[in-house]
Amino acid sequence: MVVASLSPAVSWLVIGVLGLIWVGLGVYWGRKAKDSEGFMLAGRNIGLALGSATVMATWVTSNTVMLAPKFAYTMGIWGVLAYATASFGLFLFAPMAIRIRKMLPEGVTAGDFFRQKYGPAGWWMFITITLIYSMAWLVTMAIAGGELLNALTGISYHWGMSFILLVCVLYTLFGGLYAVVGTDFVQSLIILAGVVLIGVLVLGQIDLGETHSQLAREQPMLLEGFMPVALLSFFNIMLFGFGEVFHNNVWWSRTFAMRDGVAPKAFFLSGFFWFPIPVAAGFIALSAGSLGLNVTEANQVGPLVAEHVLAEAGLGMAGGLLILVVLFCSIASSIDSLLAATSDLVLKDGWKVITGGSLPEASFRKWAAIVIVGLGVVAWSLALPRWPLEEVLYASGPLVSAMIWPVIAGVYWKKVNVKVVLVGILLAVGCGLYAYYAIAWYVACLVSAGVSLIVMLGDQLFNKIQAK
Repeated sequence: MVVASLSPAVSWLVIGVLGLIWVGLGVYWGRKAKDSEGFMLAGRNIGLALGSATVMATWVTSNTVMLAPKFAYTMGIWGVLAYATASFGLFLFAPMAIRIRKMLPEGVTAGDFFRQKYGPAGWWMFITITLIYSMAWLVTMAIAGGELLNALTGISYHWGMSFILLVCVLYTLFGGLYAVVGTDFVQSLIILAGVVLIGVLVLGQIDLGETHSQLAREQPMLLEGFMPVALLSFFNIMLFGFGEVFHNNVWWSRTFAMRDGVAPKAFFLSGFFWFPIPVAAGFIALSAGSLGLNVTEANQVGPLVAEHVLAEAGLGMAGGLLILVVLFCSIASSIDSLLAATSDLVLKDGWKVITGGSLPEASFRKWAAIVIVGLGVVAWSLALPRWPLEEVLYASGPLVSAMIWPVIAGVYWKKVNVKVVLVGILLAVGCGLYAYYAIAWYVACLVSAGVSLIVMLGDQLFNKIQAK
């Protein structure tokens, strides 16, 4: 476990100031949200700089700074690259964004797409999967916030987790997507600057040749080009990233919120800038041995190495503050996006299903507040037991992986058999969950995506044969 380098009193002061800044900016930027479209989509006027920054900041989660180093520390070279494959989903979504905007010029949520392509049954399947996954992602962010604040500062898990959720709920509540995008821009600059600084300091303190020799001598498997578990994890994480980006409203809402022609560029640039972050985090973890660190918990290897090199550089408390600020920003930038995008689904899609009409403009902000606070309370309640991060996140992997091919088919194929697609999703989810519990997490997404692909290609082949 990382030994707390900052006193709880100093830490509370720092995160309290950060919280006030984010909430203040949320209130300030939220004044631009004059109506529901402004609140949900920032007036459909997000430019390239803000668009790229919000996508990148959202994707720099606690998993990037905790699980990416862990994969490198336990799986070596393939582990370094594995988590970075999540950027491939952003790259592939870039051209899809062009098609999506043409298909749904007035679209608001991903639910609009599923309702149009797959009807009510498809929408219900989508909303069930995406709400389960979004809550799982939100809960992991809350857990990570509590864990990291506890490890770095000595603040109790429950108080730290509660505080970071409260801050994100407040500024999302006041400003909607305007607040989310604005704070994401600032947070992305802080995250990039912090990662670059820590990476430079690590390079200044280690001998690359010695690091390689130490790994070859004591952990030779980490340098192997063929490690079955690592290879399976590589492709499993890549497919997880595809499924998450392709189906989740976090990314669709940004597509609809950006100006014409901006979304594909923004997604490509965000993937480009995000890719080095998990690679750098993984490299930092691999240097733990040569730095003489005793890592007792693989989940904490990233913060442990970062704290060590900053202390060795003479930064002391300043180094601890830097780590605290960077990690706080990385978690907040994901929580706010999830709160905004998930509340949009409930407000627009859920209201339409329940009432058959649109939410009245006059009561929109009241209901938005109720939903955002409600999501925060549910996430807080589910995070109280302090579940293991990986179990919460990767158990939902088969659900999102089952959505990869239905989204691709709906965007690019001229004709699809709706019933076959929906049956394929159910089979994929079932087989993927079975693989998760019966075999291991690192095959679940592979099985789910594979079953879905086989079903859909089989249907296309059958239709061609019939046509002849």
